[in-house]
Amino acid sequence: MKISREWLQTFFSSEGGPASGGDKPLPEAQTLADALTLHAFEVESVEGDVLDVKVTPNRGHDCLSHRGIAKELSAILNLPLKKDPLRNPVELKPSTGAVSICIENPVLCQRYIAVYIKGVKVGPSPDWLKKRLQSIGQKSINNVVDATNYVMFDLGQPLHAFDASKLEIRSSKLSIAVRNAKEGEKIATLDDKEYELAETDLVIADGNNGAAIGIAGVKGGKASGIDPSTVLGAGEKTANIILESANFNGIFVRRTAAALKLRTDASDRFQQVISPELAAYGARAAADLVLQLTGGELVGYADEYPESEQGRIVSASIAHINRVLGTSLAKKNIADVFKRLGFSYEEREGLFSVSIPFERIDITIPEDLVEEVGRIIGYDAVPSVELPLDPARGKPAVHAGFYAAEKVREDLMQDGYSEVYTSVFAEKGERAVANKIGGEKPYLRTSLIPSIKDALEKNIRNRDILDIPVPEVRIFEIGTVWRAGKEEMFVGVASESAGVSERPLAEIASDKPQGIGYKNLPVSAAEQYRPFSRYPFIVRDIAMWTPAGTKESEVVSLVRKEAGELLVHATLFDRFEKEDRTSLAFRLVFQSFDKTLTDSEANSFMDKVSSALTAKGFEIR
Repeated sequence: MKISREWLQTFFSSEGGPASGGDKPLPEAQTLADALTLHAFEVESVEGDVLDVKVTPNRGHDCLSHRGIAKELSAILNLPLKKDPLRNPVELKPSTGAVSICIENPVLCQRYIAVYIKGVKVGPSPDWLKKRLQSIGQKSINNVVDATNYVMFDLGQPLHAFDASKLEIRSSKLSIAVRNAKEGEKIATLDDKEYELAETDLVIADGNNGAAIGIAGVKGGKASGIDPSTVLGAGEKTANIILESANFNGIFVRRTAAALKLRTDASDRFQQVISPELAAYGARAAADLVLQLTGGELVGYADEYPESEQGRIVSASIAHINRVLGTSLAKKNIADVFKRLGFSYEEREGLFSVSIPFERIDITIPEDLVEEVGRIIGYDAVPSVELPLDPARGKPAVHAGFYAAEKVREDLMQDGYSEVYTSVFAEKGERAVANKIGGEKPYLRTSLIPSIKDALEKNIRNRDILDIPVPEVRIFEIGTVWRAGKEEMFVGVASESAGVSERPLAEIASDKPQGIGYKNLPVSAAEQYRPFSRYPFIVRDIAMWTPAGTKESEVVSLVRKEAGELLVHATLFDRFEKEDRTSLAFRLVFQSFDKTLTDSEANSFMDKVSSALTAKGFEIR
């Protein structure tokens, strides 16, 4: 996400403006980037006063915003915020009965807030707002749309504006419904594209006539959008609008965005999962800004919140924090970290009970608090400690399980096996995953055999691009399985000739007559790792008669020269001699990193190769 230093400064300055008087200006952009990289997130680039921050998925719920990054820098640099909009109480008043809200499934939509504003003058945004948005690569549309975008990039809450005049009124009321789409239902979006929806997609609908007016969490519909005639420079238009500030299920938003190939700034935030509490702060901030920019009249808020989020308290002791980090931090050091992070807490007899801010969804267990302490004080401040010595040898001991895995790995590699890594998730098993990634594999595996068998079959199909010096595919995996009520490391091996089998790692290690010793561990002899192409390859065979004594390397060199850069492999697979001639047969594999090759392209490469070989005096068979 692109972050503007000037925008960040507003959180550290009085009244949210530029630094002045007693306000302390933020360090230069590169200094900010270094601080974030060492304590929070990688910064991919710094251009002028703009940082491109690579926010990790576990922090997408609170740091895909300027407020989130400002909060991080406040803790890292020990520079207090002059304002934190998420710590001030927010009231959604006045309420209004002019808009009704119906949420069909609260699991898919935890909260929906509609803000009804009348008489807004839609037109160009002021220069300060244009500048803020343009600094992070966003185009200015009009003052209403720009206000919703500004709040999203400021606080992290996606918003959308509907033209209320395009919604049906019944019994003097507007109505918003959040429901699943009907199979095959279509909607035209604001970018003038039409999408066909599935029943698993969530839509925003006009509750009075049932028409879909937006794809929930992804994009608004064209039929209810702010009139396109109000784009920048086209003058002003008075309108009544409804601002949407809602909370949609992240998994379903991600599936819809992926299925429709429609990724937006809003979907990026919802799919990371954000707190429904944030919706209220977004609604209030957007309403205030729209009223400031457009001179409209606030009718009121309609807030449907079926099950409000409860506060969380996570506890960690000083002893536990120091044991995990390998430190000897005093109570005051740990307390200072929590204060800098803005966490309220109680401490009794060395136990910190921390009230977790609603936006920090990532903090749920004591180890999460340990991580916060570690990264804020800086991992470089954690002292290095020598490894414990083996009394019998006077040297650091090697973990028995680690040694066994390394020894088995090296033995199998010397026997021509290649290591693979497969998913730990399975269709069936003894342990179900609480936070499953997908519905198709909700269990932890009880065996390596199904996945390594699948890997063997895939590698056999792709044998021609594997660079394997022998004709047989051999693979292995050292991985964890969960069965019989325990977690255990297994070794699975698979080959075309011997099939697939597995054994516990400890059992294999005990087979060694010398047991598991503590010698110099084996190291990999690999010299280079190369990326693979995601596009299909094409195989062509060519055989020729050559004069006796012709070197294979000369033929391969000529073939490579004529075939071009898309020839990824040239392998001799047959050779025999007859009288004073030698027959050589090569398998040629063509593949591109940029596209799928066609048969005609491969044929043209082969024509060039055949012509060159014939010109050399070889007879193509």
